[in-house]
Amino acid sequence: MELAVYNLKGEDTGRKVTLSDAIFGLEVNEHVMYLDVKQYLANQRQGTHKSKQRNEVHGTTKKLKKQKGTGGARAGSMKSGVFVGGGRMFGPQPRDYSFKLNKKTKRVARLSALSSLAKDGKISLVENIAMDAPRTKDFVAILDGLKLNNGKKTMLVTGEVNKNVVLSARNLQKVKVSTPIGLNTHDLLNTDTLLISEDGMASLVELYSTAE
Repeated sequence: MELAVYNLKGEDTGRKVTLSDAIFGLEVNEHVMYLDVKQYLANQRQGTHKSKQRNEVHGTTKKLKKQKGTGGARAGSMKSGVFVGGGRMFGPQPRDYSFKLNKKTKRVARLSALSSLAKDGKISLVENIAMDAPRTKDFVAILDGLKLNNGKKTMLVTGEVNKNVVLSARNLQKVKVSTPIGLNTHDLLNTDTLLISEDGMASLVELYSTAE
């Protein structure tokens, strides 16, 4: 598959880049993408939820009434979860939700996501973006030229971290900037357009051609 390279004004430069079949032409494996997204979301969870158990609430431990002969259910302490103000039975406790996923599995998941975007025609190429100073207005002008400032989600992939580009895009709610090594399956599947700069494409090919 060949894609045209556009300049920052949205004009066709006449150059074309052939997408590598080893990265953008693989069979999409939906299960491994699900696992990678599941791990990503699990890692975002803080796990700080907490409810008090019966040994943590304030109250007397005296037996409320005698065991038999009252005509009602037997009852122990006011701290029991069946009473208002008592502890919560089987409530949430702090825990770590993260889990391990093999590197090769994650690699297959991300390649599947890239291949899925290519198959759906959601990848665009642009010449290298260089900004002398962080300025959101200038970045929006680039998106306007590329016809990407349409309210849909866009992810820009650059070859290396460009602080001015990152700062310029930071205030735009539906725009993300990343380098190839920072890409994850969740963000790839959650974007409408994957905008890759020329140096970003070179870095992406280098990354996945050398990774095992």
